[in-house]
Amino acid sequence: MTIQIRKTLLQIETTLIEGGKEAPIPLKLFSAFAVVKNPWAGRGYIEDLKPEIHAAAPILGALLTGMIIDAVGSGAAVEAYGKTALVGLDGELEHASALIHTLRFGNHYRTAVGAKSYLAFCNTRGPANAPIMIPLMDKNDEGRRSHYLTIQTSIPDAPAADEIVVGLGASVGGRPHHRIGDRYQDLRDLEQDLANPAGV
Repeated sequence: MTIQIRKTLLQIETTLIEGGKEAPIPLKLFSAFAVVKNPWAGRGYIEDLKPEIHAAAPILGALLTGMIIDAVGSGAAVEAYGKTALVGLDGELEHASALIHTLRFGNHYRTAVGAKSYLAFCNTRGPANAPIMIPLMDKNDEGRRSHYLTIQTSIPDAPAADEIVVGLGASVGGRPHHRIGDRYQDLRDLEQDLANPAGV
């Protein structure tokens, strides 16, 4: 069994102004998608998804990782990353999850960008042109809130009812004017509050 890929899509978004203020360094967001035939659609309930996972996930992981790295220029330049899958209406959420929640998919990307943290993810079901979201997180630091980002897009003709859209996302930089701190500052503040509950 080989995965049937109908089309691919590469998207690059550059934010120059945010909140009416010019970004000191423009935020660049990259996303790469493959629209594939759902290998389980129309076959009823299937208990063991592994054969199709093992056949398809490495191909998709390598393809989409290559698209992202080619667009960004290098894996080292990627600062935040994430993954997504959107299954058509004839499929299960489990089918979307199956193709991206496996090391055979994610390790291609993780290795290429030298990441330590897990890939942020989204798996949903919907018709063609449904919103596709890729949450992003710093590739090495889950608590770095400046890099909590979400890529949102749609593909007018995908997914068909018997298809799955699989995608990877990346950012070069964080939100242009991030000013909410990080979770480590919150932890320090909480410790101080507990140590001094009266505020004196």
